[in-house]
This record gives sequence, structure tokens and C-alpha cells, in this order.
Amino acid sequence: MLGQMQSQPLLISMLMDFAERHHGDGEIVSRRVEGDVHRYTYRDLAGRAKQLAHALDGAGLAQGDRVATLAWNGYRHMELYFGVAGSGRVVHTLNPRLHPEQLAWIVNHAEDRVLCFDMTFLPLIQAVHGNCPTVKQWVALCDADKLPADSGIPGLVSYEAWIGGHSSQYIWPQLDENTAAGLCYTSGTTGNPKGALYSHRSTVLHAYGGALPDAMGLSARDSMMPVVPMFHVNAWGLPYGATLTGCKVVFPGPAMDGKSIYELMESEGVTMAAGVPTIWQMLLSHVQGNKLKFSALTRTVIGGSACPPAMIDTFREEFGVDVLHAWGMTETSPLGTVCTLKNKHLALPREEQLQIRLKQGRAIFGVDMRIVGDDGQEQPWDGKTFGDLQVRGPWIMQSYFKGSDPSVKDAAGHDWFPTGDVATIDADGFMHITDRTKDVIKSGGEWISSIDIENIAMAHPAVAMAACIGMPHPKWDERPIVAVVKKPGAELTREELLAFYEGKTAKWQIPDDVVFVDAIPLGATGKMLKTRLRELLKDYRLPGA
Repeated sequence: MLGQMQSQPLLISMLMDFAERHHGDGEIVSRRVEGDVHRYTYRDLAGRAKQLAHALDGAGLAQGDRVATLAWNGYRHMELYFGVAGSGRVVHTLNPRLHPEQLAWIVNHAEDRVLCFDMTFLPLIQAVHGNCPTVKQWVALCDADKLPADSGIPGLVSYEAWIGGHSSQYIWPQLDENTAAGLCYTSGTTGNPKGALYSHRSTVLHAYGGALPDAMGLSARDSMMPVVPMFHVNAWGLPYGATLTGCKVVFPGPAMDGKSIYELMESEGVTMAAGVPTIWQMLLSHVQGNKLKFSALTRTVIGGSACPPAMIDTFREEFGVDVLHAWGMTETSPLGTVCTLKNKHLALPREEQLQIRLKQGRAIFGVDMRIVGDDGQEQPWDGKTFGDLQVRGPWIMQSYFKGSDPSVKDAAGHDWFPTGDVATIDADGFMHITDRTKDVIKSGGEWISSIDIENIAMAHPAVAMAACIGMPHPKWDERPIVAVVKKPGAELTREELLAFYEGKTAKWQIPDDVVFVDAIPLGATGKMLKTRLRELLKDYRLPGA
């Protein structure tokens, strides 16, 4: 027997319609590439997304055709999120931090038909456009009078001229909820990047999950700032969560320095922000250096890479801001876990609470996870046993776009996605990433967590950034060393930092050496590139090895 309820597909256009109808006067504030601050409402957003849909129709794009974006966080980028997907096409967010050759490879692999870009990235477009034959229309996200007279790009049009003559009324097509809606490629640290193709259904369910109180807890009372770039995993689902809840949205645009972010937060009463640790390091440096406080910020979601304990502690103890540690990846849309305490943890002493907050957190409803050993058998949830992390759920990728299906099956026939992370899970379901599979250090048959080694180094007041890697050792197979970038003007010796480890970890886990470097290589999404670091240190030899 089936239930007798209305049947309605879960579509991204539903989110847009809901925000327009129920939160029409809700504010969307953007710092633009032009330098000024732009303001409009969800009602304006909906009208312009519909104008965009007409423009795509007029360009002859079929359902399923890909429309690429190369843009900062702002209102025009958000219009592309909804106008492209809502009309049945696929919004393909491109990462401007990629090398031009890699960017062109992605555009061609995706077979993008239209590419919309912020004027900041004009030099990058000029470098790649001749190698992207599938792109039939290039669109600069600017007013008509800001279009350069001679860009060298045939047929280049301004976004405002392209959509401006179209009606703001549009009937969104009724699509199958499994229709493709978004495409995002991995950062491609090894080999060519791979595409994750999201559906309307997966995106809407992900927005529901991300807005839950034990996840990011979005509501119409929030003023939310997505500092995480909208070209990275659909900005963690925040643009969709915003339309689902009607919260105020504050986009930082291209000004990603600590001073600019702080000033915009304060002027717009931002209560919640999300980003990667490197951004928050800049923000905290500005706030602490100028003896400032946050007047409205209550919580920040930090993901992308492990958050140093010192950062969590500083936000909470010095500024009264809760840090919600989160984990996810391109293939998981991206949210998999968020670290929020359970009721029974609220009475714990501060230090014990901090040990929980350092973990990547609990699975959001819709996501299941497990850890397995080398034999493929599930490991116990005791908070101590390591295993390869696998996940499954309605917004977890099954197979790569035009590529392989990496999933593994369990005894019941369920598909699990192997994340490439090594983790523990405790009895309360809190997951803790200890390493990437390719980065784990095995010394004398025992595991050493490079993340733990890095976090201890980051707690030293003279350390700006730290990366731990394993080096070959004739007796122990591998031994850890830590590469360190010192803060400007700071003094620190190898012996001082190694002494700092004493009492904070087991003696055999203390690094064998400290290597001071000017910078640690970062990938396109801000993650440390340990493969590149190993290349830079290929001639290094352990002391006494």
C-alpha cells in the first residue's frame, strides 16, 4: 500500500520560489569586484535568475548543457546557481586557482557551452579561451560599460546586457528530481581532476541536512557570510541553505583579507560564517592585532582541512564564538559531519569539551559512515581503532562524471564511497580524521597521525603554519618530520620546538626533526600539498639515518 500524499519532485527551483514568496524582502549583500557594496532582495534574485533562464533559452542551450562560472562570491554568481540549474541546465563552478592548462582541460572535459566570469579573471580567460572549443558564449559578469573595448575574446558580452532585455517572469520546468544540477571537479592534486555531478534531489536534501540545528543551524534570524568560495563544492551548500531558511546573506566578493572580512562582518551584523582555517588565521590576526571584538558573530563553521586546537580555543575563549568543526569532500556535496555537542557533554569541563570539539563531528541525518580495516571488515567505534573511512547516503557520489565508480559493496549489497581518509569513531558517533590514507606515517608498525603532530606545532606562538610528513628510516621504515613556517619576526629554533612536544604526545611520536621553510605549498582549495612538499624535500635526509 502506498501513502496518499501529493507527489512533488525536489527541485532547486522550489528553493528559489520559496525564498521569493516567503522571504521576498530578505537581504543579499555583496562586495563587488568594482569595489562597492551591492544590496538587493530574494525577490530581486528570483527575477534576475528568471531573466538568466530566458537568456539561456535564447542561446539555444538544451537541458543538461553545462554553464561554467569563474567568479567570486556575489549576487551574480548566486543568480547563476539558481537560473542555470532551475532551467534544467548544469552549473559548473570552476576554480580560478588552477593552472590555465588544467582549467582548459576541465572546461573541455565538461563540454561547457557558456562560461561566465568576473572581470578579475579576464587575464585567465584570455589565456585559455583559444583552447576551449566547446564554449560558444563568453559572458563577463559586469555592466555593459565595464566591458573592455578589445578583450581579444570573440563575441564577449556583458552579463547585464545579456540578461537585461528579458522578462523577469519565467515558468520553471518540471524536471525529474534526479536531473543533474551542478558539477564540481576535485582539485586534482594527483592526476587529472575528476567531476562530481550533483542532482536536484541530492542538492535539496543536502540543503535540508546542512540547515539542521545539529549541523550549521541556519535560520531566518541569521546574517550568514559564506567565506568559503562558491567555486568550491557549491560553497558547502550555503546558497541553497540560505533560500531554504531565508537568512540574510553577506558575500565578501574578492576582498578576502582579514581586515575586509572583519569590517563587512561588523557592518552587516554577521552571526554565522563559514570558511577554511587559512582564512580564519588572517581574520584572527587582524582582530587580535588591533584589539577588536565581534559584535554579532556567534559561530563559525570551519572545514576544508583540520582546524588547529589553538584556533578553536581562541575563537571560543577570547571572542565567545563557537567553532563548528566540519568534514566533507567534493564527492559528498560536501557535508558529511559537523561537530556539535550532545546534551550529556554540556556539563563537562572545558578541556574535555575541547577534546570533543577537535573531532570532525557526528554524521548529519542522511549520511552513514563506517571505518574498515585492511581486510575490509568494519572496525569498532571505540575512539581508538583506526580504519579507512567510508560513507553512504543520498548526497554521496556514486560515480565520477564520465568516469569510474569507486564504491565498494558491503555484505548487504550497500554501496559505500571510500573517502581516502583514515579515522576513528567513538561510542557517541564522533568521527576524528587522523590522516589521509596517502599521508599516514607508519613507524615501526605503529601509526602516527600527521594531523596531531601539526596541531601541536600550530599551538606554538611562533608558528604560522606546519606540515608533518614521513621520511624513510632504515630501522623504523618511516619517521615524522615537521616543516614549519615561522610568524613574521618570530624567533624559534629546532630544539625549542621539539621540546614543545614533550608531554603533549608519546615520545616515539615526537618528530625527529624540524625543517624551517619560507612557505608550505597550498593547493587550489587552500589545502596543504604534501606531495609537493615531499618533492621540495627530496634531498633531505633524517639526522643519523
